[in-house]
Amino acid sequence: MNRTLYTLLFHLGLPLVALRLYLRARKAPAYGQRIGERFAFRLPAMRQGGIWVHAVSVGESIAAAPMVRALLKAYPQLPITLTCMTPTGSERIRAMFADEPRVQHCYLPYDLPWAAGRFLDHVQPKLGIIMETELWPNHIHQCAKRGIPVALANARLSARSARGYGRFARLTRPMLAEMNLIAVQTETEAQRFRELGARPHCVQVTGSIKFDLKVDEQLLPRARVLREQWGATQRPVWIAASTHEGEDALVLQAHQQLLHVHGDALLILVPRHPERFNAVHALCSERFSTVRRSTGAPVDAQTRVLLGDTMGELLFLYALADIAFVGGSLVPTGGHNPLEPAALALPVIMGPHVFNFLEISAMLVEAGALQQVDDADGLAEAVRRLVELPQDAQRMGAAGRAVMQANQGALQRLLDGLAALMR
Repeated sequence: MNRTLYTLLFHLGLPLVALRLYLRARKAPAYGQRIGERFAFRLPAMRQGGIWVHAVSVGESIAAAPMVRALLKAYPQLPITLTCMTPTGSERIRAMFADEPRVQHCYLPYDLPWAAGRFLDHVQPKLGIIMETELWPNHIHQCAKRGIPVALANARLSARSARGYGRFARLTRPMLAEMNLIAVQTETEAQRFRELGARPHCVQVTGSIKFDLKVDEQLLPRARVLREQWGATQRPVWIAASTHEGEDALVLQAHQQLLHVHGDALLILVPRHPERFNAVHALCSERFSTVRRSTGAPVDAQTRVLLGDTMGELLFLYALADIAFVGGSLVPTGGHNPLEPAALALPVIMGPHVFNFLEISAMLVEAGALQQVDDADGLAEAVRRLVELPQDAQRMGAAGRAVMQANQGALQRLLDGLAALMR
């Protein structure tokens, strides 16, 4: 498939795109809003001539935030246009940069040549930066036509994704050849990009900017105060974060087993997607005394589950816990970022499905900072062991923090590569 056929198929598939938006809007009404932006119509007024950064959803937006702040500092005269594809990502962007007038935001239009062209003509960026591996052939080609350099930042490419791109070489190779910088996390991924058609001199191993996560110095003191208010300083508190459909029930099964031994244990359960908050609350309430974080209701001695149904608080919720399970890993989603709890010196547990963070999770396992489990029984046993052996928990947490510190510096290497494109 070449780009012409891809574009034709995309146009033919627009009715399915509309149906998908309609179905998602039934669960999350925000998907039914701002539809014009997705086709580069009714775009908000924007300053031109700055830097465009695309982060598909919440996780990528959070990962991009330190880079965006560094770019604001490095180029004080330039605006930054930050795009995403999801309402939750949009909400997160607006919350993170509410006090920064130079950050402007809209949805990225669909990857249709005329929509991509309208967007680029509206923004007229000096540089485009795409986070991780959100590759859109028409957007990249329209940038190349206009002489706008494009960088792929914090790039990831699993073996499975590489095979998928490889099946469409006539589309993938020209697209990658039009990119000016591919800043990858590991040499293994660098080689995959080269084999798929990226120009070798454009591929640089910079590491993962997720290692450069900075924790607010007030975060842990705030968490300690809240646990004191709960009367939970001596209770075992564990968190299951970024869980997906089918995973919540497994986590609750593990929590039930833990309660047989440690009857006062508290679980903080944080579903990945806000449209699932109500369903997960109902699931929790069937078996446990549950408090929703969004209500502000206090956690008391009878509470067994705190449902993290707020946005932008994940790091704080991690700080409230003693042990962290990172979701998307007991189900074949590929797992989420284990470096966030590691930065807080928490022992980390994940399931077997970690292909989204394969190298990072392997580093943490090798350092003794992360334990992988296969199922709910294994999760329950791992949490129980860490509750009963706090010295092991402390050792794992210290190892995770050491891995974080040893691998920092990726953000500066990325910024150096971007600066070369701005000359």
